[in-house]
Amino acid sequence: MSAAGKKAIGAPVYGVVDWISATCRLATDRNDFRRNLLVNLGLFAAGVWVARNLSDFDLMSPQPIT
Repeated sequence: MSAAGKKAIGAPVYGVVDWISATCRLATDRNDFRRNLLVNLGLFAAGVWVARNLSDFDLMSPQPIT
């Protein structure tokens, strides 16, 4: 029996390093408008999520004296 018969059939399995490098390439590609739009929308959505979830903090209110 050859080793080729034991290979899994289907999509290749990528490691974490491959995923991180692909994400970095996606975020830093300056020539692809669609990728830049996707990254910008993702950053905007993350900012909206942070603003909505941290909205109970009032940074302008006086702090209690401890």
